[in-house]
Amino acid sequence: MSYITIFENEKFIIIVKNPGIEFHGDGGIIELLRKDFPEIHGVHRLDKMTSGLMLFAKDKGTQSELSKLFQSKKVQKIYIAISDKKPNKKQGLVKGDLEKTRNGSYKITRNLLNPSTTKFKSFYSPEFSLRGFYLFPMTGKTHQLRVVLKSIGAPILGDIRYGGTHSDRMYLHAFSLKFELKGELFEFENYPELGDLYLDMKKSFEDYRDLEKL
Repeated sequence: MSYITIFENEKFIIIVKNPGIEFHGDGGIIELLRKDFPEIHGVHRLDKMTSGLMLFAKDKGTQSELSKLFQSKKVQKIYIAISDKKPNKKQGLVKGDLEKTRNGSYKITRNLLNPSTTKFKSFYSPEFSLRGFYLFPMTGKTHQLRVVLKSIGAPILGDIRYGGTHSDRMYLHAFSLKFELKGELFEFENYPELGDLYLDMKKSFEDYRDLEKL
């Protein structure tokens, strides 16, 4: 199964996308969804190797409304990631322009013309010798979170493009979405079920989140 639907109303649906699924193209998430929802419209995207929560509108009007919420930074997003490297700082803010490199990757710079902005917190799991991250992107740039973790010396496990160690998957997951539409508050969370290390570290992520009152 490429995705599961976890919420549906007359305006939109919320799904959980598995890693390895493109947005467009043959076998892409849009094509798959339109078999069940012929009039579905995309609102935001996840990288092919990123799993997690995605929001899709059932009509053009709702798509426009939801897209404006994302553009105006009124959708609160939380991602979780795992790295086997020690970051040069455990928490904080990373801000800077993302520039494309010759090999098609991105790098973060000190320029602030159109910056990406990401807050993050992390914890160390001595049991598994891994570090877990809660990531709070305030912008939605291509490869933003992958570049941010590389920039602090802790590339995401399985993210080969950005220097991560080989693994069974790329350990980046869209964990939480929170937004208000027409006066009603919606909040969704989903902990990943794919990836041995996510399953191993589930209690660690839960314990740290409770401790930090995120």
